[in-house]
Amino acid sequence: MTITGKRLQEVARNTANRLPGVGNGRPFAEKLDVYKVAGKVFLIVTDDPDEQIITVKVEPDHARSLRQEHESIAAGRYLDKRHWVSVSAGRDITAGEVKDLVAHSYDLVLESVPRNRRPQGKG
Repeated sequence: MTITGKRLQEVARNTANRLPGVGNGRPFAEKLDVYKVAGKVFLIVTDDPDEQIITVKVEPDHARSLRQEHESIAAGRYLDKRHWVSVSAGRDITAGEVKDLVAHSYDLVLESVPRNRRPQGKG
């Protein structure tokens, strides 16, 4: 089932907030809600009513596939375009896909964090 931009952002935020060790803030701009784990960004939610998107980290091959398969997925808006994708609402985006993308981004970012800096339960 298709979701709206507002719901896309709500699902992304709720998913991120349920993950261990997550914090968020607005270090770059007032309209960018940035989610981090162990000091590393894994999700950006754009708080602009005209551009309701989320940006998540993915492997470069997966990013290419996602962009080809989904009209609503584009190269990452704010970060390295090979490793990040921006997702907007569209008929081909579901809440389940948003949850999966956010969780995958979190796991991918944690892979680069030394085990002793990972949140409990994510060693």
